[in-house]
Amino acid sequence: MSLKDQITEDMKAAMKAKDSARLLTIRGLLAALKQKEVDERITLDDAAVVSIIDKLIKQRKDSIAQFGTAGRTDLVDKETAELHVLEGYLPKRLSAEEVTAEVAKIVAELGATGPGDMGKVMGAVKTRLAGKAEMGLVSAAVKQALSK
Repeated sequence: MSLKDQITEDMKAAMKAKDSARLLTIRGLLAALKQKEVDERITLDDAAVVSIIDKLIKQRKDSIAQFGTAGRTDLVDKETAELHVLEGYLPKRLSAEEVTAEVAKIVAELGATGPGDMGKVMGAVKTRLAGKAEMGLVSAAVKQALSK
């Protein structure tokens, strides 16, 4: 079963359970997936679905930070609940050590030597680690590897 099919099944289960908060989050996710498919006239595979989920998670984290500084705990709680629902669809994330090891391997494969090769390395890393690691952590690991 594809990830998109799993999300659709979870929406049906949330409807039956009358879990309105979870249902709202899943509907928003499915709307984002459908929008991407319609805009680009494609059918999304699991990797594309994961990248959209990553984007939505980043939006939630940014919103939580903004609402937190504004003192809106009600909205922070809502966004946090949505964040937990979305994180449930991501594959297991790599640890910092695993990310560093993967980045070092990719840098060695590409023969990258310094900060000038950052774009080349990030392109390769994004394709290999998409959905498996947080890109902020990956970017830091690449900078660290290229500064040696």
